[in-house]
Amino acid sequence: MNMREKTTKAENTPADKVEIAVRLDSELLEQIQHLTNDPSKVIEVAIRQWLRGEILRDDELTRTPVRTPVPPRGEWND
Repeated sequence: MNMREKTTKAENTPADKVEIAVRLDSELLEQIQHLTNDPSKVIEVAIRQWLRGEILRDDELTRTPVRTPVPPRGEWND
């Protein structure tokens, strides 16, 4: 088998795609694989959302709302 007979995933992908190597935490990859068998699609969509600013950050959901200070007793509509 010579070099010309070998095919790689990069040769089978569409022309507008580029193959890269990414190091991920094994637990994160396991969570992604629960969503799909193609982790590259999940990563691609996440990057597109991040670049467009569409990601709803988790820390925005868990922070405590800012409360306006309550005036001392006796200062309400006196």
